[in-house]
Formats: sequence, structure tokens, C-alpha cells
Amino acid sequence: MKTLRTPDARFDALPDYPFRPHYVTIDDTEGGSLRVHYVDEGPDGAAPVLMMHGEPSWSFLYRHMIPVVAKAGHRVVVPDLIGFGKSDKPTERTDYTYDRHIDWMGQVVRQLDLKGITLVCQDWGGLIGLRLWAEMPERFARIVVANTALPTGEQKLNEAFYSWQQFSQEVEEFDSGRIVYGGTISKLTDAEVAAYNAPFPDDSYKAGARQFPMLVPDRPDAPGAAGNRAAWDVIRTLDTPVLTAFGADDMVMAGVDAVFQKLCPGAEGQPHVILPNAGHFLQEDVGKDLAGLIVEFIDRT
Repeated sequence: MKTLRTPDARFDALPDYPFRPHYVTIDDTEGGSLRVHYVDEGPDGAAPVLMMHGEPSWSFLYRHMIPVVAKAGHRVVVPDLIGFGKSDKPTERTDYTYDRHIDWMGQVVRQLDLKGITLVCQDWGGLIGLRLWAEMPERFARIVVANTALPTGEQKLNEAFYSWQQFSQEVEEFDSGRIVYGGTISKLTDAEVAAYNAPFPDDSYKAGARQFPMLVPDRPDAPGAAGNRAAWDVIRTLDTPVLTAFGADDMVMAGVDAVFQKLCPGAEGQPHVILPNAGHFLQEDVGKDLAGLIVEFIDRT
């Protein structure tokens, strides 16, 4: 597998992102190794809050939330998925599969020996993170589901998703910063748009960003669909506390919060929220509010 590593200079002077980089090396299922970047803030020894991003963002997405949760006394761990941020980027689209991403992030959780995890997951951070919860539930203490899903391919995805999928494959220039901009209500500054583009010096770095939309299971026999059905079989048995926090203006994920509220035993009785003035990337629109909800959720459960 051929990989690229974004030059460090691309990440100089990012707005509101002062966090020291940390790295862990993982093995690929077909040989070779990959370097994963993660943010690690807050007191040593505290139970971790694992924040997982999705497409086409990176740990920069959580920059307004990390200090709030860390200041409340929690360790905050925010990895960059393979293909994104400061993590290594395989160059071929075929290198990116749903199962590989689960394996890669599972290795990160195990190598860092994270236990008592509060998972905060959005977009693909949920498609991956929720699978990890089902695979090793003993490591997870509570779950915050934010603008994400765990599709099994048995229900048709909505038209907003298919429009996004088509756009992602046909647009000539895949501009991550403008894509994130379009998924927010408050809108980003030029410097923030540039920060979302920083991991990708040119198109050769964007194989993962291009491929991710095609990996969402949208039919029962799609890769990952059977694994997600098996994960739901486990999740339905778990009493892990689950809180849903969705953006009111996220058309792609509209209504999916009800699925988690219905199927997750630990969601019963929780103060689920629909956050106003929040789009798909609610960390940008209402990040500090969401961070406050996470701290309250931890304190309460």
C-alpha cells in the first residue's frame, strides 16, 4: 500500500488549534504500517472522552469542544481517521474499506488502552465508533450520538444523502473546506476553510475523502451491512447510557436520532436534544453547547 503524509508545515498557525500532536503506529491487515495522529488533552488518568470525526473533516472539527471538556476534568482523545488530518493517507481508493477503518481505529483504542470511554461520534465517526462499541462494549461507559447513523442497508437512505454522494463523485475539485462550510449554519472564516483543506495539498491526498461517501451501506448486501446488522444485535442488548444530540438543520441525518432512541436500551429516559441553529457539522455551529451537554451527561451517568 502506497501512502502519503501531509507535510507538517501545512498545519502551521491553524486558528484555535494549539494542541500538541500525538502519534500511534498501527498495522494494516495486508501488511505494512500506518501512522495515526490524535489529540490528547486533559488530566492524565482521567477516563477518556473519545471524539470521532467523519467526512471530510479531521480533529480540527472538535477544537472548540476539546478545551471545555478537558477543563471539566476529562481526558479528551481525538484521532484523525486514516486518510484525513495528520494521519497517513493511502493513495488508492480501493485501499479504503469500511472493515479496514474499523480495524484501524480498533487498533488505536486498544494500543492506547482506552477504558471507561465516553464516545462522541458524528458522521463517519459514528459508523466506525458505534461498531467499536459493539465489538468491545466493556471499554465504553456512555455514548453521545450526534448527526450520525449505523445503516444496515435495509432502509433506503434519504435523497439528501444521495445528492451528497453524487456531488462527491462528480465535482471536479473536492474542496473539503467549502464542503464543511456548506454543512454549517454559522459559516466558517476563510482561515477555517483553509484549515479543513490543509490535510490535502493536492488530489493525490484525497482518495479517502472521495471514497468515503461510497462506503455507506445502502443495500442489504453492501460491504459493511452485515457487520452493522450484527452490531445492532449487540447494541440492542446493552444498557450503556446513550444520548442523542442532532442538529435541527441537518437534512442528511434528519430523524435518525429516533432510531437510536428506540433501539438503544440505554437511551430510555435520557434528555435527548435537537439543537437549533446547527447543521451537519454541529461542532462548528454549537460546539461549546454540545461540549457542555457532554460534561453534564458524564456527571449525570
